[in-house]
Amino acid sequence: MQSKTFIDNDGRENNFAIEPKMYVTDGPQAGWTAYAETLNGRMAMLGFVALLIQEVLTGHGIVGFITNL
Repeated sequence: MQSKTFIDNDGRENNFAIEPKMYVTDGPQAGWTAYAETLNGRMAMLGFVALLIQEVLTGHGIVGFITNL
């Protein structure tokens, strides 16, 4: 991040970081994007497989595993 010193109109020093450049796109920026949905789906599948592996290795489901800790 760049940081430079500027003198404002009143003669005071302003040494804050330079703001990032803004850009405008045609598509929507908020909400459900394809990348976010793909990542969320993959993480959900990974968690589900991890729970299945845990159940196979311990012989208990997630509730049984938590109550036996």
